Amino acid sequence: MAGNEPDPVRGVRASVAGRPSRPFLPRRPAPPVADPVPARRDRRGRGLRTPLLPADVPAARTRAQRFDQAVLEAVADLEERWPGRLEAIEFAVDEVPVIPADGPVLPSDEVVLDGGVPLTRFLPPGIDLRGRPTKARIVVYRRPLEVRSGDTGDLGDLVADVLGEQVSAVLGEAGDGGPGV
Repeated sequence: MAGNEPDPVRGVRASVAGRPSRPFLPRRPAPPVADPVPARRDRRGRGLRTPLLPADVPAARTRAQRFDQAVLEAVADLEERWPGRLEAIEFAVDEVPVIPADGPVLPSDEVVLDGGVPLTRFLPPGIDLRGRPTKARIVVYRRPLEVRSGDTGDLGDLVADVLGEQVSAVLGEAGDGGPGV
């Protein structure tokens, strides 16, 4: 038997050069250390440690956050234009419209279309799946409007125009297209 091999019968190591032998015990795994702050590095540990831009800088916001801000500004303008008439309407943002399987969406007062793609949709008040009453809702679709705008400034104007058109159709003022229309 060689000097460093464990003795399979006794479970002890053979002594090496005059050192006494110790029983062979398996090592215990180290207890996990709880990291109070998760690491913000990439897989190899060479990534960024902090965000590139401070949170209060406009460039630090995502496209979805900028779109939400444009919708909020457009709704604020519409509420100034029609005070008290928009309280019964909720405004929502969705990524993309659902296109029905039976064909393209047909033009109506409930949908603002561009080339067959809905930009906004009006959902009348009703009852949800749990039996609770719901308010009327105007849904603005983010991706179709972003594709049709050239830059952030155009996006704000386009959102205001589309929402103005939808709200005027819902309120029954078809001749008055809202701000900028």
